[in-house]
Amino acid sequence: MNDDTQLGSISHPPDDAMPPPVPMPSPLDGRANDAPRPVDDEGTVLGERAKAIWTESPAQPGWPRNPAVRTHKAEQTDRTPPISMPKPDDDIAWFHDAFAKLVGNVSRVVVGKERAIRQCVAALVAGGHVLLEDDPGTGKTQLARGLANSIATSFKRIQFTPDLLPSDVVGVTYYDRRNDGFTYREGPIFASIVLADEINRASPKTQSALLEVMEERKVTVDGETHPVPRPFMVIATQNPIDQLGTYRLPEAQMDRFLIKTAIGHPGHAASLDILRQAGITDRAATVAPVLDASDVLRMQGVGGTVHMDDAVLEYIVRLVEGTRHDERIRIGASTRGALALARCARVWAASDNRGYVVPDDVKELAEPVLAHRITLTPEATFSGETQRQAIRRLLDQVPAPTIGAGLQGG
Repeated sequence: MNDDTQLGSISHPPDDAMPPPVPMPSPLDGRANDAPRPVDDEGTVLGERAKAIWTESPAQPGWPRNPAVRTHKAEQTDRTPPISMPKPDDDIAWFHDAFAKLVGNVSRVVVGKERAIRQCVAALVAGGHVLLEDDPGTGKTQLARGLANSIATSFKRIQFTPDLLPSDVVGVTYYDRRNDGFTYREGPIFASIVLADEINRASPKTQSALLEVMEERKVTVDGETHPVPRPFMVIATQNPIDQLGTYRLPEAQMDRFLIKTAIGHPGHAASLDILRQAGITDRAATVAPVLDASDVLRMQGVGGTVHMDDAVLEYIVRLVEGTRHDERIRIGASTRGALALARCARVWAASDNRGYVVPDDVKELAEPVLAHRITLTPEATFSGETQRQAIRRLLDQVPAPTIGAGLQGG
């Protein structure tokens, strides 16, 4: 009996007149057999990593459909189960278009820095705040103003100085002689997008005035609580070079920022393009709104519906727990950091026209979301390691979930 007859006896029940077929060993065990091993489209033999995927996929040429084989699952050491991913819907497609429109409009202000712009827009949609830390003249303020001018909503700018008081930020209650009573006057924090320029130049007392509003979206003055507009976002800038007359942001303040990122200097081609338009002194003033506040709120709602598999959630938890147990990290990321990474990953997936989160979304955002939330040990600092390098090292150490090609359309 040739090989074709043997495979046919496995795929089809034998006739009563024929003797029972000889059982063939499973391709998953170590015994040799005549059935070809599984290969991908390029002819590469699939190994242990792919076993959990092909067992649920349709039959491949040369693979016997043995129930014992289909029910066998290869154990993944230090790995989470494959991810099931639903298809995107019309809301995700609308989200993708709106996100791209907003990023493209801001890119006219800050040329050649799409990555930083996407991170700022993702923070806005995720309901968080951004800290831009970079050298002078790189466009931090222009990016913040460009984003604000691209949305038809309220915008206020606060120039932080050493003599700035908390009441200058959140407002003050004063005695109104005309009404013969006390009246509350709102501060510049009551806007949808607030630019806190050079935030580290204000005293810690003034910096702490932002703690409540950044976390709870409300301001309490003289026992009265006042909600801020929605959406609400604080974009803070600071200069890492000049330390004279500055006050370092405390850990509690840093943890309030969803993302900390940098813009960097433009490339050669972008620099030439900027110089050709040297006559434009205020690039942020040249853009018009492409979305309004209701669009941003809708995007926030759509972003919250993006599917995140338990395997990805476990991956996020392992990354955050890794920051707490690493011997070179003195203070690890908090639960707020894990929640921030999950929210940003959902928005990042929707911006890529997907209704599901993949591990690459988490990897892409781990540095800007988690790096500023950790504190290195003195030994790690003296050796020259940075917070971002520590997060990259954890990304190499923590195994990511495996995505099966047969499950992408699930």
